[in-house]
Amino acid sequence: MGKLRYVVEQTFALLHQFKRLAVRWARRTELHDAFVSLACGLICRRRLKKAHS
Repeated sequence: MGKLRYVVEQTFALLHQFKRLAVRWARRTELHDAFVSLACGLICRRRLKKAHS
């Protein structure tokens, strides 16, 4: 349980770096979903770039 919790908390911390996601003021859920997807893509890209170097 502890290991899984760490991964989830780390993911939330990474997503919190994107300020627009912290305060959801967009009325359309599609926009919020798009920004979450974009943030996840950027996080994955950073991690892969770091692992490759």
